[in-house]
Amino acid sequence: MRVTALIPAAGMGKRMGAGINKQYLMLAGRPILAHTLAVFEQAPCIDEVCLVIPEDEIPFCRENVVERYGFSKVRRIVPGGSERQHSVLNGLRAMDSPDPEDVVVIHDGVRPFVPLPALESSVETARAHDGALVAVPVKDTVKVARDGTVLETPARDTLWLAQTPQSFRYGIIRDAHERAAAEGWLGTDDASLLERLGMKVRIVPGDYGNFKITTPEDLILAEAFLANRAKGEGRKAKG
Repeated sequence: MRVTALIPAAGMGKRMGAGINKQYLMLAGRPILAHTLAVFEQAPCIDEVCLVIPEDEIPFCRENVVERYGFSKVRRIVPGGSERQHSVLNGLRAMDSPDPEDVVVIHDGVRPFVPLPALESSVETARAHDGALVAVPVKDTVKVARDGTVLETPARDTLWLAQTPQSFRYGIIRDAHERAAAEGWLGTDDASLLERLGMKVRIVPGDYGNFKITTPEDLILAEAFLANRAKGEGRKAKG
C-alpha cells in the first residue's frame, strides 16, 4: 500500500502582496515550498510526492526548488486549476495506476511546520477510516452572526480549526472529487467533500505551530518560529 503526498501549491497569494507567488518567498534562506517538501522528503511514511503548481511555473519550480534541494520523492509535477479543489483533482487524476487502498495525504504547500507524529497518525487513521483531518481546538469564543448581529454562540468544545494534512484512501477521495466536479460543488477543504456524502472523517490532533503562511504577518511569525526552534536545538546539542 503506497502513500503519496499530494501538495497543491497553485495559489496566487494575493493576500501576501509580494511580487512572486507566496510558495517561493524566502524563509530562512529557502523558499517556503522547499521547507514544506523537506518534511515529506524526510518522512519514512511517505513513498512519493505529487506537486501541483501553475503550469507556467513548472520549469522554474523544478529547477529552483525540486532539483536545487534534491527532493527525490517528487515524482511528478502537475499543472494546477482555477481553484484549489480543481488542482487537487488534477493531481489525483495524474497518479500512475493507483490502488484504491493506497493513501493520499493532501497538504498545503505553504504549511511548512507539520509535525511528523501528526503526519504519521493521519496516514494510519486514513487506513482505518473514511478520512483523517489534522485539526486543533479553537482557543477563542466563536460567534455566528449575520449583518453585524450575533445569532448564537456555539459550544467551544465542539469546534476545531481544520489544518492539513488531510488523508484518505485513494478510491474514496478520487470518487468524492469526481462527484463534486460533476455536480459543480466547491468545498472549503477536501474533508468537506466526504462530509457531504455522509462519510465519516476522524480528527487527528494537530499542533498550533502547523500554520499556513498567507500574509506578511504569517511570514514574520514563521521566521520567529524557526529562530526559536534553532535555539532549542542548540541548547539540546550543548546538553
